[in-house]
Amino acid sequence: MPKVLSMVLAGGEGSRLYPLTQSRTKPSVPFGGSYRLIDCVLNNFVNSDLLRIYVLTQFKSQSLNEHLRMAWELNSFTDTFIDAIPAQMRTGKHWYSGTADAIYQNIQFIESDPAKIVCVFGSDHIYKMDIRQKIRFHNEKNAVLTVSAIRLPKEQAFHFGIIEVDEEGRMIGFAEKPAVEDAKTIPGDPDYVLASMGNYVFNSKALQAELIRDAADENSSHDFGKDIIPHLVPGGKVFVYDFTTNTIPKESGETYWRDVGTIESYWEANMDLVKETPPIDFYNRAWPMHTYYPALPAANFQNNGDTTCTIRQSLISDGCQITAATIKKSVLGFNCFVGENSNVLESVFLGDISIGKNCVITKTIIDKDVEIADGVQIGVNLEDDKKRFTVSDEGIVVIPKGAKIGF
Repeated sequence: MPKVLSMVLAGGEGSRLYPLTQSRTKPSVPFGGSYRLIDCVLNNFVNSDLLRIYVLTQFKSQSLNEHLRMAWELNSFTDTFIDAIPAQMRTGKHWYSGTADAIYQNIQFIESDPAKIVCVFGSDHIYKMDIRQKIRFHNEKNAVLTVSAIRLPKEQAFHFGIIEVDEEGRMIGFAEKPAVEDAKTIPGDPDYVLASMGNYVFNSKALQAELIRDAADENSSHDFGKDIIPHLVPGGKVFVYDFTTNTIPKESGETYWRDVGTIESYWEANMDLVKETPPIDFYNRAWPMHTYYPALPAANFQNNGDTTCTIRQSLISDGCQITAATIKKSVLGFNCFVGENSNVLESVFLGDISIGKNCVITKTIIDKDVEIADGVQIGVNLEDDKKRFTVSDEGIVVIPKGAKIGF
């Protein structure tokens, strides 16, 4: 396989995940108890033995930079690296104006690198991919650009780039976030569309030429989906990689991919992890899911006299202490404390959270450093919750970082 350079776009503001992104960039949002969103894509690269990675950061990047430093430090004596690159404004005093502009502002790293292949991946999706398989497909097709795609219901089309493809896997049409009624469906399957997963494999020289061309276009929004892909499609060298063909060692079944761009999708992705049969496996030792684990004791569960501690279908991280409480279908990050007779259902705790006695927490996302006094109920009366907290259209309550409730 030719030498590969990888660039991960990790500068997203994540406004639709507010207030979880109030003090951190979207890729730094904790997920699944022990992880950050960015860990999924980095694990995909590392497990694929692609260890030359630039992570392009921008908004509120301090917690992300700290996580990268603690979790993803590689040996500096080899030709491997995972380097965080902040927005340096090399082409002018402005932030990245689009995904393509983010790469263009760092084009010197591509120009000076001998890699013939450049991977450009987003950092806020939950999935597993052996990226080597996609690169082999790219090389076999002699493609200029290869875009990963997944089949999704048509009603979700307005969230994604929608692809038309011919029998050979060549892209023949692309529309970025079209209206549902305008979205091209899969031939013979009118209820589904073929959606771009937002990760790309480019030939390096072609990518450089396209970035320079696009940067000079004053009418461009400098975005891969809106500008780069549509410009390359007519050349006939853009191919579509069917994500469902990708295989992971010691795993079988359907491939899993979820965009966690909204409060609802973020909550659903966490709930997927606590299903009786989770659709994505974080316990496969043949594809280890690495992250930073702080020095904490194991989780502790205690009864209190006749009051028992009950844990069902939940993920409980290190440092947690649960005393005679009931936790069901929930995900608890590091250092969470739950007091006696409290009930937690279908909720996500990001870590460093203290819940008092006799509380009821239902369908709630709680950010870090939150303290909740005895007897507080959240997620039970949404009309009351809306007066104090962010509540999504689907009824998910979100408690912001550092809140003190009921004191």
